[in-house]
Amino acid sequence: MIQQVSFRLKAKSRGCHLVTHEIMEQLPHPLPKTGLLNLFVQHTSCALSINENADPDVRGDMEKIMNHLVKENEPYYDHTLEGADDMPAHAKSSLFGVSLTIPITNGALNLGTWQGIYLCEFRDYGGARKIVATVVS
Repeated sequence: MIQQVSFRLKAKSRGCHLVTHEIMEQLPHPLPKTGLLNLFVQHTSCALSINENADPDVRGDMEKIMNHLVKENEPYYDHTLEGADDMPAHAKSSLFGVSLTIPITNGALNLGTWQGIYLCEFRDYGGARKIVATVVS
C-alpha cells in the first residue's frame, strides 16, 4: 500500500534545522510495521539531510561549511536577479539533495540513535517549504 501526504514546514531562518518532530506530526498514523518513507521538498533553494540530532553545534557548523564551499556574490554567477543568496542556494540544494528515503521498522522510522531529519534552508528568507511524504508498506 502507498500513502502520500503533502504539507508545509514552518518558515525557517537560514541554516540547518532539526525538523524530525515537525515531519512526524504530519505523517499518516500508524506507520506500517515495515516499509519506507520518502520525503521530497518541492523547492530548489533548500534541501533535506540526515545528520546528528544531539549537538546543535553540528547544525551551525554545517551552515558554515556550506557557506565556505559555495560563496555569495561570485563574479562568475549569471543568475543574480533574485538576490545574492539565490544562486548559491540552488548550488547547495543540488549538493545536499531534495529527497530522503528512510526505512520504517516496527512502525517507527529506523533512524540511528543520533540521527535526525534536517531542513537545510539556504535562502535568507525562504518561507514555508512544501514537503511530499510517501509511505510505502
